[in-house]
Amino acid sequence: MTVEHAQGSTEVPADPQRVVVLDFGALDTLDALGLDDHVVGVPQSSPVPDFLSDYKGEKYTDVGTLQEPDLEALARLDPDLVIVGFRSAAAYPDLSKSFPTVDITFPYTNFLDSFGESAQILGQIFHKEDEVDAKLAEIDAKAEEVKAQGAAAGTGMVVSTSGGEVTMYGEDSRFGLIFTELGMTDAVQGVANTPHGEVVSFEAVRDANPDWLFVNDRDAAIGQGDAKPAEQVLDNELVAATTAWQQQQVVYLDPQRWYIAQHGLNNVPAMLDEVGQALAR
Repeated sequence: MTVEHAQGSTEVPADPQRVVVLDFGALDTLDALGLDDHVVGVPQSSPVPDFLSDYKGEKYTDVGTLQEPDLEALARLDPDLVIVGFRSAAAYPDLSKSFPTVDITFPYTNFLDSFGESAQILGQIFHKEDEVDAKLAEIDAKAEEVKAQGAAAGTGMVVSTSGGEVTMYGEDSRFGLIFTELGMTDAVQGVANTPHGEVVSFEAVRDANPDWLFVNDRDAAIGQGDAKPAEQVLDNELVAATTAWQQQQVVYLDPQRWYIAQHGLNNVPAMLDEVGQALAR
């Protein structure tokens, strides 16, 4: 079949049995669809999220990292299909020369619609369209529930910590669905959409004074175990002056779900639940 995707169109085998997955959100979707027996290669040299720990180990060939796939390992596997996305998308031109390759990257704006279209690409390839549509309907219903909570919760701010530095993310970012889909009002408008966020001072956090502070610990996400955790980075008198801190409305997001995987038919509901449960406290 011919499959349209983020970097063009690809002729894909009608029933691919040996699949290399170079995006953890896509891997989560395949897992949700019961397609684990089709997966033969995973980038285990990148931190595999704990909720996908079944894909660690010798059962699945290590094909390098998300950013730098091991082309020799891929050649030995000779997969029917390679799936790339986001961090691995830059490898598409090289991979597509040797293997049927699709890119499931999608824009963060209109997150749920874009994610749905991406998931439907995999549903088309594996003849799981109905299953994908059913799961997407459940996700949309859950998002509507959380959106009602978010709309009544006041202002929010999303920050990430790494190496002691703090950056913030806005509506167009990988965390933007908190604002665009889940009803929170962004405490700071016009935040630059950069991969690792816009650098922000503690004074700026205090001045923005969000009602809710959503925090991603990037060092924890990428396995920097010796780095100062986000809780310590933010524990200062400036951040403590915010409504979010004083009202104990600081939410430490699961960085493996929000930063590493970013999407997936099982993962997105877990992300929505994390926000919904925090707002319901």
